[in-house]
Amino acid sequence: MNAKTVLPAVGMTAVSMVLTLAVVVMWLGAAMPWPVAVVVGLGIDGGWLATLAYERRLAAQGDHSTPVTAVGWSFGLIATGVLIAHALTEESTGAWLAVAWLPIAAKALWLVHGLWEQTALTGEALDAIQGIQQEARDEAAVARARLRAEASTEETRLTAVTQAGARVAHVQARTASTLSRAWSTLESAREGEDTSRALTSVTSRVTPGVTPRWELPVWGPTEPVSAFALESAGALTDEALDALVDKIRHSETPALSYREMASRFRTAGHSASEVRLRAAWKRVA
Repeated sequence: MNAKTVLPAVGMTAVSMVLTLAVVVMWLGAAMPWPVAVVVGLGIDGGWLATLAYERRLAAQGDHSTPVTAVGWSFGLIATGVLIAHALTEESTGAWLAVAWLPIAAKALWLVHGLWEQTALTGEALDAIQGIQQEARDEAAVARARLRAEASTEETRLTAVTQAGARVAHVQARTASTLSRAWSTLESAREGEDTSRALTSVTSRVTPGVTPRWELPVWGPTEPVSAFALESAGALTDEALDALVDKIRHSETPALSYREMASRFRTAGHSASEVRLRAAWKRVA
């Protein structure tokens, strides 16, 4: 695995060293003997190789030296400066400048190789990491599937509850509408002009001079009264019934309604027909 980074770094280093030596010999060979130029070029390359070898040794031991790294980069900058200075004195400046970055590139490749070594893992560690990542992905997929299933179930339940509620509301609205129409019909019949005349014609032979008023039926809980209680209790006179109704009505503050008074009247064991009890209520109220 190290060959992926070390081979490019070695190749770039070799090319930059050969290029540096050739440039130094060609550039300085015209001004001094060529052996001196070769020594200068080898000195630059030798210093670079020495610092590079020491850096690799420290890296193999898990150590690092900032001064050695600074010296290595200094040799790289010197080599790059020599190549740039030579390019500026040649006619084909652009071509020489195009290769002047090779020493810096070689140092950068060795830096990448060092970082690769610092983060390299064994095959067992990589397999363990892949297993952990796969397990995490599996758990996440299962959690997402569970959440989607729960959301779908909740949506179905809410839809069913909403539909049932809508049906109940529809039935209640229809029942309320029917009761409203029936009540309106009864109210119209009660308030009609012909109702009094019809009732008078029916009741005038029994009670001359009396025109009873037809009351709407009262819906509510009723308590049956046994026949024994009705037979054993004595019939109340109108005055006694009025006094009893008035007493029960004002037993609480505010005064009781007719329905509450009638319920307490019969609970107390008194007996009177609905017609007499309502007539007494009207007289006292």
